[in-house]
Amino acid sequence: MAEVRKRIVFYGRVQGVGFRYTAKYLAQSLELTGWVKNEWDGTVLMEVQGREALINKLLVGLNNGHFISIEWMDTKEIPLETESSFTVR
Repeated sequence: MAEVRKRIVFYGRVQGVGFRYTAKYLAQSLELTGWVKNEWDGTVLMEVQGREALINKLLVGLNNGHFISIEWMDTKEIPLETESSFTVR
C-alpha cells in the first residue's frame, strides 16, 4: 500500500480538550507517523503519514472524542518524510 502524508488544520473546539494526546495515542495505535501541535489562533496543525485508510481511521477516531468538536478541516497532501514516530509538539 502506498503511503501518503497530509497536513491538516483542525478548526473547532480542538485546544484544551486532549486533542493532541488523543491524536498521538490513535496515530501510534495505527502505526502512523508525524506530529501535532497547537497554533496561536486556536487551531491544531497536524502532519500525519501512512496509508490513507489508516489516516481516515485516525480522523474518525478524533471525531469521536468526548470533548473534541471538529467543525472543519483543511487538508492537503504533502511530500513524504522519513520519521519513525508520532509526536506532540
